[in-house]
Amino acid sequence: MYWAQEFSQEEMKASTFLIMVDRFSKSMRCLPCHKEETSMETALLFWNNIISTCGVPKIIISDRNPNFTSEFWTNLYDMIGTKLAFSTAYHPQTDGLAERMI
Repeated sequence: MYWAQEFSQEEMKASTFLIMVDRFSKSMRCLPCHKEETSMETALLFWNNIISTCGVPKIIISDRNPNFTSEFWTNLYDMIGTKLAFSTAYHPQTDGLAERMI
């Protein structure tokens, strides 16, 4: 998962996009949202657009965005059985696939 936040709101209705890429199929989901999204709102986006259509992922690799590192997300991952791994800072091979999509 990766947050793309460099968009001006005048150009489009959303200022931020949550980008998720399946490493196996290389398919991408780009979910429009706002910069002020809370962890709960991000979780609802994740649940409604990923889990409900694709199933529960075994592992998620994410940057260290506070929306993904909160106690809420940690508890959610534990409940659904998903392992969370964080990308290494300044190491584009880890989450570069999602970054290249923008």
